[in-house]
Amino acid sequence: MPRVRKGSARRRARKRVLKRVKGHSHAPGRTYRLAKERGVKAQVYAKVGRKQRKRQFRNMWIIRLNAACKERQIRYSEFINGCKKANIRLNRKMLSEIAIADAPAFDAIVEKVRTALKG
Repeated sequence: MPRVRKGSARRRARKRVLKRVKGHSHAPGRTYRLAKERGVKAQVYAKVGRKQRKRQFRNMWIIRLNAACKERQIRYSEFINGCKKANIRLNRKMLSEIAIADAPAFDAIVEKVRTALKG
């Protein structure tokens, strides 16, 4: 009887690796050795991408706030400083959403910020 080394367990493991890189083109999508390497690299890129997405969203909120502040003749940095002085505890995401969806409410926030900066 021939000696079986892992048998079906090894086949399942290889299929699992190949399934993970199924959409990759050329050899890494079909060859086990390259698929292992590409799968690891894909996971690294995925983790990096999750971190970058957070940065990109924060950057977008700041750009939106900057545009809304320019319309109201106040600089973004002054606006954020005034928010801290006026004890307005809204994050940049919420402030940008208010600026887009509810302009009168954002105007009221800007007025509070201006009074906090003066006094």
